[in-house]
Amino acid sequence: MFSFSEFYQLLAQHETLRPWLNTLPKQLSDWESAEHGDMGRWLRALKKFPTDKPDIIDLKTQVSVSYEEGVADGEQKRLESLLRLLHPWRKGPYHVHGIHIDTEWRSDWKWDRLLPHISPLHGRSVLDVGCGNGYHMWRMLGEGAKLTVGIDPSNLFLIQFEAIKRLMGRQHPAYLLPLGIEQLPELKAFDTVFSMGVLYHRRSPLDHILQLKNQLRKGGEVILETLVIDGDENAVLVPTGRYAQMHNVYFFPSAKALKVWMEKCGFVDVKIVDECITTTDEQRSTGWMTNNSLPEYLDPQDPTKTIEGYPAPKRAILIATNPD
Repeated sequence: MFSFSEFYQLLAQHETLRPWLNTLPKQLSDWESAEHGDMGRWLRALKKFPTDKPDIIDLKTQVSVSYEEGVADGEQKRLESLLRLLHPWRKGPYHVHGIHIDTEWRSDWKWDRLLPHISPLHGRSVLDVGCGNGYHMWRMLGEGAKLTVGIDPSNLFLIQFEAIKRLMGRQHPAYLLPLGIEQLPELKAFDTVFSMGVLYHRRSPLDHILQLKNQLRKGGEVILETLVIDGDENAVLVPTGRYAQMHNVYFFPSAKALKVWMEKCGFVDVKIVDECITTTDEQRSTGWMTNNSLPEYLDPQDPTKTIEGYPAPKRAILIATNPD
């Protein structure tokens, strides 16, 4: 189905990541042997994507690829049809050969909020936990990361990532694995670990924070972004049912409470670097994600609340250092 041999070869050459080879091949083999619904249809589409290296690649200011002379109208329409087969596109946006993939999320806005606060990524190995279709991994490479590894169990996100990687010419050191963080051994190998939009999906948030810490080398940096509520160090919301129509959500701490949690897990230099309300300009339905989105999840009479009556989505970014 997929060949991960290139990634295995990379691990074999990377002293601190090499122990991953003790468990990863078996995990990915088990994944390949499982049932995957629409995977066959997606794979047939994926094989039709061109793999020629584009003349122009921009990962610094956006994620875009193009040829100096452009592409013929017929080829552009064929490519757009292939990309639309991979609906819904949630994280982005992408610009490929004159096609604007207008995704549900303006993930570039989140990137712009966090970038001024993190340690420079130049020369770093980076793990992106719950990476979605890999949009931020490309932006990490744009900042000079030497390696980006994303993990996300969604098969569609994997296919979308592979489609973009083919359009990039496949030469970039970015790899997405269909795994959850609980499947990773304690690698203690990455310079930087990102977890964005994951914590509130975890039944045990402190365990998740410890899992992130276990992937970092000594002195490595974690960037943790999640939904939060207003309040002091003791404020935590546990929705009794759905939250903004999401059913798999558990804990919404205040940013101050989350800082305490991270310190309790052994992180130091914990900083709250950003808090902001999620707007319907940042998350909304588009022609590339036609399902319901944030505007439908807010109370039409009071947009400061979700349709269930909880505080509307607010997100915080915290940054910390692993001292161990």
